[in-house]
Parts: sequence; structure tokens; C-alpha cells
Amino acid sequence: MKKALSVLLALLMTASFVYAVVGGGDVQFEPKSAGKVTFSHDTHVGMGKQCMDCHDSIYVTKTKHNKVSMAEMGKGQSCGVCHNGKQAFTVKGNCKTCHKN
Repeated sequence: MKKALSVLLALLMTASFVYAVVGGGDVQFEPKSAGKVTFSHDTHVGMGKQCMDCHDSIYVTKTKHNKVSMAEMGKGQSCGVCHNGKQAFTVKGNCKTCHKN
């Protein structure tokens, strides 16, 4: 009986890791001078990004993060770290890719 209970407990613990959801869902940004931006954790994780690629260096949380502006992105900061035309599409001239009206 103890062995069966131990096996069941081990299976439940393993299943919880298998079904765990990675990512933080969608995050909405509402810049004052452009359309809304929806950041999709699922899209970025699906492209092979790991949580620590952005967190704790580029972003910590939605309310506590480094400055996010198109000028900063163009300098290779915030989203521009990856969206530089080499790793991912550049932020320059691709407004509608992220900004939705």
C-alpha cells in the first residue's frame, strides 16, 4: 500500500511539471502617441526565448522596467535588444507589427 501511494504521489508530482504553464500571458502597453502594443509571452517562448533572456535584465515586471521608447529601442535597448534586424525584425519602420489601432 505504501509503495502504491508513493508511486501515485510521484506520478502526480511529475504530471504537475509536465502541465505547468510557462510564460506570463499577454501584456498590454498603451503608449501615449501610438497604438496599443500587446506583448505575447507565448509567442516569444515559442520562438525559443527563455524567461531570463529578458527578466531581470531588460524587464522586471510591467510596472518596474527599463525605459521603453522607440528612441531607446533604436539604440538597442528594451525590445531593440533582439528586434535589431539581426535576431528579429527591426523596430525601425515596422510599426504596425506591434502597434495596433
